[in-house]
Amino acid sequence: MKFSGATLLLSILSMALLCAAQYQPVPAGTRHAQELEMQNESTSNPPTPVDPAALRREAEQLAALAASLPRDVQKANQGVLAKDLIPRLKEIEKLSKHLRNELNH
Repeated sequence: MKFSGATLLLSILSMALLCAAQYQPVPAGTRHAQELEMQNESTSNPPTPVDPAALRREAEQLAALAASLPRDVQKANQGVLAKDLIPRLKEIEKLSKHLRNELNH
């Protein structure tokens, strides 16, 4: 299928017009307001101090929960599912996310 030069030029121009019609520049005042909001958010929420004792307790609890998993997973593979396995897995997930967030700040 051959395109003539005029057809190709018309196609390129129509694509350029479609792209230009979708572009909407952000007014300078709006951009400045967004920058100020971002600065306020970063300064208004100072990091809370980390409680080392609480982190240690959570880490110990997480380790105890994790240590109980291999036995219960082996039983689950044999067809016996521990009644509290799923809630313990959810608690492990919750504790690990909390510890990660606390240590990441």
